[in-house]
Amino acid sequence: MFGFIKKSLNKTVEAIRTVVPKKKVSFTKDELEDILLEADMEYALVELILEQTYQNKITKDILRSKLLSTLQDSSYTEPTFTAPFVELVIGVNGAGKTTTISKLAQKYKKDGKKVILGAGDTFRAAAIEQLTLWSKRLDIPIVSSKQGHDSSAVAYDTIDSAKSKGYDNVIIDTAGRLHTQTNLANELKKIHRICEKAHKGSPHRTVLILDGTQGNSAISQAKAFNEMVGVDGIIITKLDGTAKGGSIFSIAYALKLPILYVGTGEQPDDLVVFDRYEFVDSFLDALFLEDDEELKTIAQNIGSNKNTDG
Repeated sequence: MFGFIKKSLNKTVEAIRTVVPKKKVSFTKDELEDILLEADMEYALVELILEQTYQNKITKDILRSKLLSTLQDSSYTEPTFTAPFVELVIGVNGAGKTTTISKLAQKYKKDGKKVILGAGDTFRAAAIEQLTLWSKRLDIPIVSSKQGHDSSAVAYDTIDSAKSKGYDNVIIDTAGRLHTQTNLANELKKIHRICEKAHKGSPHRTVLILDGTQGNSAISQAKAFNEMVGVDGIIITKLDGTAKGGSIFSIAYALKLPILYVGTGEQPDDLVVFDRYEFVDSFLDALFLEDDEELKTIAQNIGSNKNTDG
């Protein structure tokens, strides 16, 4: 997992390299400000971190504690539920909802769970077709209808089918955009009500999909969805394709919501559990010399000075 997260930050590291070509033992506040802004951390959060840092030279351990504190609300505890576990997936079109649903389904299937999908984005025919293709590829059943049909009816039928056939997990897609935000909010609220009617306590988890390439601009989008129906957790997609990896700190800090997974590629298995320690350490490894690297560098400098003196 650690390797996948580290690899997904490659483009962010490349961006940082334009500011700091080489890894160092410590950084000044000015250097650190440039680094964090280049990684697309929100300016206000960068300033907050720097204001709380009193040392002139900022080491790996000092920055690590500051970055971890921005992610302190990122842990998630699964609610108590009666099977099936119903999951509602929300987010704007293009964020990677359908692909992420397939990744979640693949993960649950590998864990030995029986999974069923609900094609609740009836606003777009392409969304129904795409999710149907994934269901065939993964050999996972799907409940769908035609474009324009009632999405809440799809949600009800999916849950009802899961209950009658003994499925463990239900994943329901939703529309990302209707004619107005009010229409979208009303539809999502209706789906929530219908899920509760179909299976008490559901949806057990409402997951927001955020496009990692959007960086900090995804924060306002997330706040809007959270106000509409309430979000239980976030999945960041396309992390491997962006230089804005630092925005995850801003997103987590601003929203105070758990980050459940990060998408690290296009394949069904390219979804890893978000671990704040692994993410922070992967980020810091791109900046700071390790102890053995530091000693090697010091030794090389001493040798170089001796040759110069001689």
